[in-house]
Parts: sequence; structure tokens; C-alpha cells
Amino acid sequence: SGGYGLKDKLLFAESIKYLEQMQQPFYAKFITVTNHIPFELDKEDRDPNFQTTKTRDQTINNYFETAHYLDEAVHEFFNYLKASGLYKNSMIVIYGDHYGLSNSENETLAPIINESADTWNTYNNVQMQRVPFMIHANNLKGKISHEIAGEIDVLPTLLHLLGINNKGYVQFGNDMLSPHRQNWIVLRNGTIISSKYIIVGDKGIKGTVYNRINGRQIINFSPQEKKEITTLAKKAKDSLHYSDLLNNHNLLRFYTPAGFVPVDPTQFNYSDNYQKMIAIRQDLADSSTSLYSRNHNRSTTKLYKTDASKLHNREKDITKVPEEVLKKPVNRSR
Repeated sequence: SGGYGLKDKLLFAESIKYLEQMQQPFYAKFITVTNHIPFELDKEDRDPNFQTTKTRDQTINNYFETAHYLDEAVHEFFNYLKASGLYKNSMIVIYGDHYGLSNSENETLAPIINESADTWNTYNNVQMQRVPFMIHANNLKGKISHEIAGEIDVLPTLLHLLGINNKGYVQFGNDMLSPHRQNWIVLRNGTIISSKYIIVGDKGIKGTVYNRINGRQIINFSPQEKKEITTLAKKAKDSLHYSDLLNNHNLLRFYTPAGFVPVDPTQFNYSDNYQKMIAIRQDLADSSTSLYSRNHNRSTTKLYKTDASKLHNREKDITKVPEEVLKKPVNRSR
């Protein structure tokens, strides 16, 4: 492990023994942490052919190395998805959940992204809040979009791509692919990013406002700009207020739409999760839809190929589950 947890290549490789036991269709979420502050990478995991930056800030140099390591880990995972047959029926969503480098690194980073440390300002800091977001599926036509969107928009976008009508649901976000979506987002600190403006903080025209396209600060506002910025500030303030009400007062406990079945947290325990999946597969017998079952009750873990040094000559660590795990008693209820 390193930093916040298991290294990315090991995480993906070790996960397969669990992934293949899940009944299809399923939802799985991987949280990778190698490309995360403090961006630690052991010598054995560094690619000698990868050339990182040579700045005076080692955090920046390490950032690019760990990003490369993550890229390789994702590549290995995709190779497995294709080899096992999961790929053709999967939608893979890849995103960053927050900024990469902190503001303290930005001025050193500036020349690398064709900016000047001398003119770096709040506008540039806000631009660095952008994170990658990719949706990949076998039957989707590719495109790159530069529309304004936030992570709050992920759920409604995926629901629509999966053919699920969310009209009856309470959601703050919008479908990113809809032509009728709102063209602005608000950050937790009140900063607003729209198709035309970046409004720093929550003070509207009394704060610092930039033209989002060219980065120039707007000093003298036209009547139209005043109207648009004031309207955006009011919408953003309301949005954060409603979000706070929902969270701080736990209002979701009153949210019970038709067909809604609350999650019982007592039914989820990482210590017996694997055994429970095995039990479900055995109970379903020929009706099981797990990858393991569809592969004629044979494991697919040997299809996973990785160059992770910790797994060299240790195939059993990927393919085998410890006996003490399998022997542990499990509640077979589903």
C-alpha cells in the first residue's frame, strides 16, 4: 500500500476474484488512490521509460508519475474486461473526484501548462478545479464536450444513458447530454462557473468576476451582465441552501417514492461479502448470472495480466481466496 491505501494495479488485480462472483447486471465502484496526494510511488513501480517533469517541486514531478501509473493500471483492467467478456456489456465511467494539485503548487506548474507564474490569479486557480470525466461503452459513439458540468450531474446522465426515466426522482443535477440542461455549476465555497462567467465566492457583482472564455476580469458591468450575474448568484445561493437543508436535517428519511426499498446496512459487511456472493451463486445454481457461472464455473482471474512487481510469480495471490475466508460462516439471506 501507499498513501491512502492499496496501489492501483494491485487493487484492480485483487478485485477480479470478487468481480467475477457478482450477479449481472451489477454496479461496482473502484476508488484509486495512487494518483492522490502525497503522490507516493515506490521505485519498483516507476516506469524507467516515462519522463516526468523536472520542476523544483517534487510533488508536481511525482504527480505525473503517479498519473502514468494509474493509466497503466486502467489499461490492464480494460484488457481483463475484454478478455473475460465483461467489456461488451459494460459501461465504464472514469472521473476525478476533486482537483489534483493544490493551489500552492500552481505557480510552479504554470509554465508546464503554457501559463505564466507572474500573471497567475484566482481565475487560473478555478480552472484547475476541472477534473476528467469519461463515459466509455462498447456501443457509444465517441465525442469530446466542453460544456459546463459538475459531478452532481453524473447520476442523471447515467440514468438516461441506461434508459431509466428519472422524472419522478428528487435530484439537483442535470443530464449532461441534454440540450435543455442548466449551463452553470456552483462550488462548495460559492464560486459560480457558467458558460460566460466565473464568479469567485458568493458576492455576485460585488465579488471578483471573470470572463470565462478569455480570463479577463470584468470591472465595469453592463446592465445585461449585472442582470445575468445577479440571477446566477441567487440560483447558486439557493442551490447550496437546499443542499445544506437536505444534508444537515437528513431530509432523505422522508423521501419514499413508489417502489423504493431502503438499504439495510446490516446486510453489508466487507468481512463476509465474498462468502455471501458465493452463497448466492450456489443458491441460484443454473440461474446464476455471475461471470464465474457463465464461464462454466471456472475462474477468470488467470486472464488478468499485470506487471505489478508485488504480484510477480505470485499468481495464487490473485487467483486464490484464503481458506479462512471461505470457511467463515455467512448469512445466506439476500
